[in-house]
Amino acid sequence: MAVTRRRFAALLTALTAGTTGLLAVASGRRNSAGAAQDATAGAVLPASATAGSVVQVVAHPDDDLFFMNPDLSRSLAAGIPVTTVYLTSGEADGRNEARGARLKDPEQPADRAHYAEARQNGIRGAYAQMATGDRTGVWRRTVVPTAGGGQAELDVLVAKPQVNLVWLQLREARTIAGDAPDSLHGLWDGRIGTLGAQLASGTPVKRPYAYTKDQVIRTIAGVLERYRPTTIRMQDPTPGRYERTGKCTDHQDHMYGARFVQAAAAAYAERVTDRPHFSVQNYLGYHNGALPHALDPQTVETKTGYLRTYAWQDHRNYCASPSGCGDRKVAGSPTGRNWAQSLRYTRADSTSWLTEGAPGRLWAFATLDGRTAYWTRSPGGTWTGPVLLPGTGIDPGACAVRLPDGRTGVLATRTVLGEGPGADDAYRREVVYAVQSAPDGPFGPWQSLGTPEVSDEAGTSSISSPSAAVDAEGRLTVHLRDSRRTLRASTQQPDGQFSAWQHLGGADLQGDPVAVTDTAGLRHVYATTSKSVLAWIQPAPGAPLSGPRPTGLPATTVPLSAGPDGAGVRLYFRRPDSGVVRTALVTAGPAGPRVSSVAEAGGRAGYGAVAAAGRLVAGRATSGAAGTTDLGGPPAWSESQLLYAGAPAAALEATATTTTALGLDARLHTTTVRTAPAATATHPVWRPATP
Repeated sequence: MAVTRRRFAALLTALTAGTTGLLAVASGRRNSAGAAQDATAGAVLPASATAGSVVQVVAHPDDDLFFMNPDLSRSLAAGIPVTTVYLTSGEADGRNEARGARLKDPEQPADRAHYAEARQNGIRGAYAQMATGDRTGVWRRTVVPTAGGGQAELDVLVAKPQVNLVWLQLREARTIAGDAPDSLHGLWDGRIGTLGAQLASGTPVKRPYAYTKDQVIRTIAGVLERYRPTTIRMQDPTPGRYERTGKCTDHQDHMYGARFVQAAAAAYAERVTDRPHFSVQNYLGYHNGALPHALDPQTVETKTGYLRTYAWQDHRNYCASPSGCGDRKVAGSPTGRNWAQSLRYTRADSTSWLTEGAPGRLWAFATLDGRTAYWTRSPGGTWTGPVLLPGTGIDPGACAVRLPDGRTGVLATRTVLGEGPGADDAYRREVVYAVQSAPDGPFGPWQSLGTPEVSDEAGTSSISSPSAAVDAEGRLTVHLRDSRRTLRASTQQPDGQFSAWQHLGGADLQGDPVAVTDTAGLRHVYATTSKSVLAWIQPAPGAPLSGPRPTGLPATTVPLSAGPDGAGVRLYFRRPDSGVVRTALVTAGPAGPRVSSVAEAGGRAGYGAVAAAGRLVAGRATSGAAGTTDLGGPPAWSESQLLYAGAPAAALEATATTTTALGLDARLHTTTVRTAPAATATHPVWRPATP
């Protein structure tokens, strides 16, 4: 989340001055960035449980219900503090009617203030239902000043005061993709100098206000300083465009609202040093509707129930508001356009962030505070960390690689936040790589591999996270999906520099590609599409990849993981409309990939990527908590009490399998299962890696 020095100087000056209102509350402390937390040798840490706090920032009322659930409801059920910030009022056309319904009075004028209030009422009902089981829960509604010089409405659920809603009530674009200068998009790009408020009819905020771009960033950063989250949830700032029409695949408010959150999180991380570490989770929006369903029927029904409350389907005036008790536009289709049936992450959904370095030493990487953090476990079993690498702007997610000489490398993407189109420092994403100077030694500076996208305007910087494979000489080939949904590759040269990005073809690629080398030294790359999985495989070590080749595999829920298995590569994925983990073995053949029949891998329901090493499989269980199972073992997960961000990762060692996850508390959690002699993963215990 890098920002220009000039912009940061202005932001930091303003943040320092704006320590009232939403910037005034101090809570929590952390160790200084980069300081290793030494674990006490031999100490037995308590079993992991969900902890920390969450701040979600969305563009409109209902974005959280459609795109962040069931993560949201499960966080509320776990009792951790959850605050959701709504950037706009979501006033749309001001008509609170179900899709396709005709107004009783066709001459009735639009009333955006009342419609905005109805949406607020629906959100309050849904949150009360998720947190307490009763949609009629009482809320305390007050006015708080913001760091941007305006006012926000703060709603606190009386029965569960750790549940807060913050309404900034800015004007929305009022069109999904149309030209709307008076919008977050127009403000970000500098087409307008300020964006005004659209106050809801029942809000305690009575004074109108307007924000500049920097004031919006300061306001969001102020909310973060008030609540000091360990997990920030936000929408996707780079959703990509449809190739045929060139239009964005998501609502412009979702995309540009997320960019404001990126900038605010960067300013908060730089300005506020006395705070806990935080991770960031990005969520896919409208594009969910074009992909196979990721959730099981029971989870979908529960999620849809909260949306029915928000949509005020029963039309009972339980909220006693003249504006109405919900959003009737959603009432005709509470699942949206196939949105309620899925939840997908657009970053940190890869399982390749844990690797073995020198014998017996493990390295785990994640993004904290907009920087790459690492934890390392010594051969004696003691974890230390996190240590933050220099350099800001690092996006969620990491890919770890082990070089033949025992050194460890890490790849990620980095976002540069610009000041507008045409500027030298305009918004863009690039791939970066850092490597140790020696086994177990310090990491060198980030090296930029650039990006296959020529400009943000063309593709909205919609590149995937990188995946890398290492050849026998220790040179990397890095793969990613570009904004046209094709595969690209950049190969390290003998002098250490990387080649230009090559086209490797494919179409309709979704999520992150996975790269793995089999026991014969052949490099495999796999990428999911909306209907199957494509393969690129070397016909011989050192030869160019051959592909894309069809695998004939069925549709997946998108996240894919892989690892060497015998003479081939074993893939792991989930079955749509179910979440059950499935697996297939792929081997290289003269006529293309040979694919085994698909088998159930154990683990009933759940969502997101699964990590596998040896016979151990780990992923989100039905409850959303970290679960483990044996390959081909019982259908039920062995569940923990740990809710986590992103994807788990696993490493197979000589006598054990170690699995890691980044909890909602921004701490690394691990479980180790012995693989010899004949041990099973029936009830592994998750523990924090460090005190």
